[in-house]
Amino acid sequence: MRSWLGGIAFSSECLLPTRVRIFDTTLRDGEQTPGVALTSEEKVKIAKQLDTLGVGIIEAGFPIASTGETEATRRIAGAGLNAETCGLARTVKEDIDAVLACNVDRIHLFIATSDVHLTKKLKLTREQVLTQAVESVGYAKRHGVKVEFSAEDATRSDASFLTQVLKAAAEAGVDVLNIPDTVGVSIPRGMFNLIKKVRSIVDVPISVHCHNDMGLAVANSLAGIEAGAEQAHVTVNGIGERAGNASLEELALSLHSLYGVPTNIRLEEIWRTSQLVSKLTGVTVPPNKAVVGDNAFSHESGIHAHGVISSPDTYEPVPPETVGRTRRLVAGKHAGSHGVDVMLQEMGFSLTRKQLSEVLARVKLLGDKGRKVTDTDLYTLAEDAAGVLPAEEEKIRLQDLVVVTGNKVTPTAKLRLLIEGKEYESAEKGVGPIDAVSKAIQKSIGDVMKFRLIEFSLDAMSGGTDALAAVTVKLAAENGRLVSARAVHGDIVMAGVMAVVNAANRLYVIAKRGNSKWR
Repeated sequence: MRSWLGGIAFSSECLLPTRVRIFDTTLRDGEQTPGVALTSEEKVKIAKQLDTLGVGIIEAGFPIASTGETEATRRIAGAGLNAETCGLARTVKEDIDAVLACNVDRIHLFIATSDVHLTKKLKLTREQVLTQAVESVGYAKRHGVKVEFSAEDATRSDASFLTQVLKAAAEAGVDVLNIPDTVGVSIPRGMFNLIKKVRSIVDVPISVHCHNDMGLAVANSLAGIEAGAEQAHVTVNGIGERAGNASLEELALSLHSLYGVPTNIRLEEIWRTSQLVSKLTGVTVPPNKAVVGDNAFSHESGIHAHGVISSPDTYEPVPPETVGRTRRLVAGKHAGSHGVDVMLQEMGFSLTRKQLSEVLARVKLLGDKGRKVTDTDLYTLAEDAAGVLPAEEEKIRLQDLVVVTGNKVTPTAKLRLLIEGKEYESAEKGVGPIDAVSKAIQKSIGDVMKFRLIEFSLDAMSGGTDALAAVTVKLAAENGRLVSARAVHGDIVMAGVMAVVNAANRLYVIAKRGNSKWR
């Protein structure tokens, strides 16, 4: 018999639990991310947010490691959280005592069971490992705390020895058995079979702890849950040693949306939690990271943006609000008019079709040059387009321009203008490239009017060395009439040239309408 949940088929061999407990190890395994070191205060701050998020168990730290770890674990345990608090310990009395001194609700004991660890790290026999496991579980249980036992490197362990240790730990009174894929070498089917096997020999809740060395941490965790695991170890943003751990946000959202299995996680708090952890650990979330990456609910492609505008579910598996986020349209070379128009309307612009086409064309041009088009870029382009004269009133058009400048060269501009269909060429020198261009333009239209450049300002830069430059100029006609114009370009000189041309256009149109000669 097969059933369907979230559009995915599950075979009858799946043993999905009715609920999955989230064991968060951001403050322990997550802090083992290379380069990450949290203060006690920062750990408490994250723990409180994890509690708000709805995490079931918070692994606060490894107390024996340092006095700071002891302090942080003790503070978190005494913070009055709804979540259970947990401390990590090896299967030795000193470690266990250090955790007990912190007054946590749970002790997480671990010892390796793989031969590679036994022979190359622990230098212990299988018999010694078995004895330590059983004795440490018993010792911790006698102190009245919950005990979770992990067989480190379980997925590379001899199956018969692994099951022997797990069964002995269960008989010693352990509350939860955790199966770690310590170096991320399992595949989903292998994890499924392992959890199914363990469930057949013990009668205690099973947990999974998967690392992401092969990019399969979440998939392996879900496979373990399909086989009946009732708990999963995760970290916020998937941080952790090497390639990290199973991502809390990906696992929780998958269980909620694809499996229909509750976790007690308040999904709307995911984004806030992710941002806090990223800020305090200094680990930037990749833009393409599922659920919490900048691009997770962003749409650039014209086809996708059009679909999402029509109905968000066309290209979104869940609404972004589910995890505390908002939808974002992005301007770029793949953008379409629908998406850009919506973005501009949200910015307060109401452009004509021609103006919108102009903005879209310039957006695509920037994208083709490898530029990331920011919201500031788009706003600046829209402002520029909104100020351009209608096509029927654009009497002066720049056809070609060559500007020569340098510290030992007198700035010179040579240009070709099309004025009401007639071509004019001129060249002039100036104190700078913009001054030279202004004089060359004036020379070409001098029989109609004369003007001078009285103001030039570079009034907006969108950021970065390849930023858009927004230039505003003010021209004064001989009769005192002032006209301002603005233009935007990736080249400051071209932005200035275009601004002068735009302003000259306006003066020219005014002059022609008034049938006057400005000399």
